[in-house]
Amino acid sequence: MKGVLRRMEPKVRLFKPLLSDLLYRKQLLSDPETMSYNRGYELGFAGYHNETGCIDFPESDWESWYNWFCKSEPERYYAYIVRCSDGVFLGEVNLHQNASGGWYDMGIVLEAAHRGKGYSTETLRLLLAEAFDRLDANEVRNDFEPERSAALKAHLAAGFRVIGEENGVMRVGITKEEFEQIKRN
Repeated sequence: MKGVLRRMEPKVRLFKPLLSDLLYRKQLLSDPETMSYNRGYELGFAGYHNETGCIDFPESDWESWYNWFCKSEPERYYAYIVRCSDGVFLGEVNLHQNASGGWYDMGIVLEAAHRGKGYSTETLRLLLAEAFDRLDANEVRNDFEPERSAALKAHLAAGFRVIGEENGVMRVGITKEEFEQIKRN
């Protein structure tokens, strides 16, 4: 129908996993193609593989990690990205309060097989709603290399702005007020 705006059905939703669901996280972190963005960085912790960017996530660590990351709102938030049409897990997102800054740092990992299909911006908007509407965050930030143009494009489309760049790392951010303005428009 001409001239009628239709609300698009959501492509994704966020799902807070159960402890028993962490096998997907293990698979995600062990996939060299998905974790390639991490490759070559000296992160300096046990279980990180510099040559692939992968991170070990043995089952013996699941419960302590789950209790620390998934059961500590509002300091931290963690969820899987789920495709609405069939319930398939696509990746993960997280938020955690920055110890020194009064904002939340965030992360998003979309499985390599699902990149480039329009999921990132919608996922970022859902994560921002969690941050601002439920966790009462004042600002959300993310850091990544400027060469990751798809990441920058998705963040800007979700309403983030570039804060700056230092030592080859770009920082983007969005305040609660900026997010509320986007929702109103």
